[in-house]
Amino acid sequence: MSGGLPSFSIVGLPDVSIRESKERVRSALKNSGFGFPVSRITVNLAPANLKKEGSQIDLPIAVGILAATKMIEKSIDEKTCIIGELSLDGNITAVDGALPMVISMRNNNFKRVIIPDENKEECGAIEGIDVIPVETIRDLVDYLNEYSDIEPYRVFYGHPDSVEMFREDFSEIKGQPAMKRAVEIAAAGMHNILLLGSPGSGKTMVARRIPTILPDLTFEESLEVTKIYSIVGLLNSKGLITKRPFRSPHHTSSRVAMAGGGSKPGPGEVSLAHYGVLFLDEIPEFPNNVIEVLRQPMEDGSISISRANGSFTFPARFMLVASMNPCPCGYLGDSTHECSCSRTQIDKYLGKISGPLLNRIDIQIEVSPVRYDDLKNDMKEESSAEIKKRIVSARDIQQKRYAGLGIITNSELGGRNISKYCKVNKESERLLKDAFERLGLSARAYNKILKVSRTIADLEGTENIETKHIAEAIQYRSLDRKYWR
Repeated sequence: MSGGLPSFSIVGLPDVSIRESKERVRSALKNSGFGFPVSRITVNLAPANLKKEGSQIDLPIAVGILAATKMIEKSIDEKTCIIGELSLDGNITAVDGALPMVISMRNNNFKRVIIPDENKEECGAIEGIDVIPVETIRDLVDYLNEYSDIEPYRVFYGHPDSVEMFREDFSEIKGQPAMKRAVEIAAAGMHNILLLGSPGSGKTMVARRIPTILPDLTFEESLEVTKIYSIVGLLNSKGLITKRPFRSPHHTSSRVAMAGGGSKPGPGEVSLAHYGVLFLDEIPEFPNNVIEVLRQPMEDGSISISRANGSFTFPARFMLVASMNPCPCGYLGDSTHECSCSRTQIDKYLGKISGPLLNRIDIQIEVSPVRYDDLKNDMKEESSAEIKKRIVSARDIQQKRYAGLGIITNSELGGRNISKYCKVNKESERLLKDAFERLGLSARAYNKILKVSRTIADLEGTENIETKHIAEAIQYRSLDRKYWR
């Protein structure tokens, strides 16, 4: 602050939202009972050559002005960080991305962070830094002047009963034991799965119930998922996300919506499904350029987006669940309906799914129509809770096996680890060789079979992969040879 004609300048490459903060700060201070200084005010954002974005520095600007005019009498500890957006009446409103900001502050040895009260639920679980929630500028000034005391906010992560949090349950699905089995294997090893069958066979119904059988998020996983949702502003003042994400984008979604990006790069659907399920219903209806962006994240577990102002990498370790009909009319191979499609139409429809993408899908299962006897059967079907117990047990085996390797599930195994943890006996080796030559499998498909068989063995609690496990895994690689000739 200096003498001269009254002015309010912000320098250091601020964007529009920061330049507009001048009016928010001025109004908020006046409406909170603080006089706005009549002098030359200059706010410098350092470093000057880096573009600054967002409304989260409204509150720091206001605090800087109050400190310069001696309205804040006490000196502020240099290990204290302040974030928050101001409304015109002096209230402090929530900001997007508060959680990753607080984690970054802690990692940079800050001891205290002052945040909007609306962000306290997501930030309160972070250990190693005091989280001070405030609602108004007046509350913050009283706290900094030590007229009042605000206790650091803490929340403790707990595991709610995930199954009871869902309306759907596997017990509602009649029949379809083969599809249920394939989905259980996929969930146990976090394998990608394709469900192919005629309309009304239960593909979507089963897919939407997959989150009910997945293990609960660990604290570290929950933190990582919540950071992503915090960045895009989808938390709505909630605490840490405890349910595994289930994302089901419409087939009109764009390439940017799926992969992420934009003028201000942010996460897309593949990142919002991190540690959860990405469900693409009727996958051939999606544009080819949208489907093909899935290739890299399916293999790497992350997606990198490069723009003129920088390169950004977002996590994207998801389980792809795709469903589709065998032809445009949907009844190719259906014993109860006649297919009305020509061979050209069928080939064009199936051709929307490229070979490289299909090769990255671990499990392919053909779904038959539900029989009338199954629908009228009053026998109780297996519940999500029962299936989940087996999956959790299989995941525990994988967690112990890969401890210290940075691997969580069998689907993440790389080439060197596959040969180490997916050893097979001579009989299984002969079966694999025969399948490799007869089906014309690629090296990737061969590795997928080994990883799926490893998961099947884990579900049975057996240490070694047996021939029956290999045979079942091979069975899930036959659709591309049947339909994609």
